[in-house]
Amino acid sequence: MPATATRKTVAVMLLIPAVVAFALWAFAWPAARTAPRDLPIGLAGPATATAPLEQRLGARGDAFEVHRYADEAAARAAIEDRAVYGAIVVTPRGPRLLTASAASPVVAGLLREAVTGQLPPGTALEVTDVVPAPAADPRGSVLAAGLLPLAMAGAASGIVTTVLGLRGARAALALTGAAALAGLTGAALADSWLGAFAGSWWAEAGVLALTMLAVGATLAGLAALIGRAGLGLGAVLMILLGNPFSGVAGAPELLPAPVGTLGRLLPPGAAGTALRSVAHFDGAGAGTALLVLAVWAAAGLTAVLVGARRAAARATVTAASAPVPQPAA
Repeated sequence: MPATATRKTVAVMLLIPAVVAFALWAFAWPAARTAPRDLPIGLAGPATATAPLEQRLGARGDAFEVHRYADEAAARAAIEDRAVYGAIVVTPRGPRLLTASAASPVVAGLLREAVTGQLPPGTALEVTDVVPAPAADPRGSVLAAGLLPLAMAGAASGIVTTVLGLRGARAALALTGAAALAGLTGAALADSWLGAFAGSWWAEAGVLALTMLAVGATLAGLAALIGRAGLGLGAVLMILLGNPFSGVAGAPELLPAPVGTLGRLLPPGAAGTALRSVAHFDGAGAGTALLVLAVWAAAGLTAVLVGARRAAARATVTAASAPVPQPAA
């Protein structure tokens, strides 16, 4: 066997297991370390009544980030604004837990278990779901299951645009048009057909489109700047890291540090936050996530245009330096 073929064979034998190990680490490690970490929750009621419960919650280390509210109305408003995932209201009749399964069914269940465990034996806990998940998707499965295909579709748009040789403005137009149509299709499926979203149809379509554009433009932009290797780098960022680090199946605050923070700065994680906000909370809490998506999309499209200009400049220099054919004698 020629030396070149031998090296290629060994490279494949070593590279594939390395990729498998990396993918398993990226997907399995955060899932295996799921636990609340500075999970924002509210505590409402007189200070004398809430102090013992706050101390018991504080004994769990950095599991919860407790926000104090004067009364139940303020706690409800904080949940609806996505400032906290839930709140404990201490009343003369006993504690009441306010949750928002639309923000995360996993966190709603976790809070129910955690608060029940902090109460004296035999104490009844009244639970009120302030912002419930849609009846058609009570576990939030559509968003959790749909994020990976959305990221893969965005990556596919960047790959196809690059492989077809589209550059500059044409590439940007193709990426933007594909993202817009994909956003409309996604909203039609998730909202109109499955009933998993309950917000503004156009806002949901816009977030889906912006997510597609952020992923696709990033891959195409990296390819325009550094060549085909940019497609692989973009796929690693958006799919192998972006999806498992997104926290969309539960919440970013349930992932080990710094995964939760990093995930919110990547398009899949930002998309999960923005979609939940526009689909169930009238857009509350979506600002930062939308900004993250917009920055990725703008950076990707800029890279596409810059890469095209560089390629054109190199072609001009090459043409200018080429020897001029001499006329035949």
